[in-house]
Amino acid sequence: METQRRGPRGETIDAPRHRALGSASRVTILHLVRDAEGGVTAAEVAARTGQHLSTTRAHLDRLTEAGLLVKARASGGLPGRPAWRYRAAAADPVPGTYRDLAAALLGHLSRGDGDIRATAARVGQDWGRQLAAATPRDEDPVNTVLAVLDGLGFSPRRQPTADVGTETELHLLTCPFLDLVGQNPDAMCGLHLGVVRGALQRDGAAEGSVTLEPFGAPAACVVRMTAAAPAAGRPR
Repeated sequence: METQRRGPRGETIDAPRHRALGSASRVTILHLVRDAEGGVTAAEVAARTGQHLSTTRAHLDRLTEAGLLVKARASGGLPGRPAWRYRAAAADPVPGTYRDLAAALLGHLSRGDGDIRATAARVGQDWGRQLAAATPRDEDPVNTVLAVLDGLGFSPRRQPTADVGTETELHLLTCPFLDLVGQNPDAMCGLHLGVVRGALQRDGAAEGSVTLEPFGAPAACVVRMTAAAPAAGRPR
């Protein structure tokens, strides 16, 4: 068992992070990623540093494992399997109890078979319904989603869209589980997608599509909802 070390002000030294920063190349990459507002791919990092792509990926993985970076797939709406996009982790991670809970969920999902993202989304739906049940009912189900996401610490913002009647776009400016996303991006992003779906179901929103695009905006993840309107006869 590794003994925790203390810094000059009595703070705990995070040994994995310090070891990850023991390479000048990784320090350079970390600064490069932090300066890129919308995150970068391994290919973009390799092009800017002149390193071989496989070497760059190894450095990025080391920084991600140390909790300094997070990664998610961002397609930008294009078909096919998108590349990983890396972004700097939040300075203040989620409190320990919630991190432990999320870590336990990740461990459970990783031992199962099938589509991890879909399974996490189902768990998130149950959670979203429970969270929404604790919020006041609203004529607009999107306001319930905003309240749930804001309560979780996502700092959601509603964005103007061309199709005001049937489409809603939310930008999630922060992520309370950002330091865990790097362990299993598909599971964590699936969980958050499910929370939105569950919150909409509580308010009886009409069936429609809900998508979550990690890093879909330069400084935010993007939730897109279509046909999120109150169902006829929904209790008020």
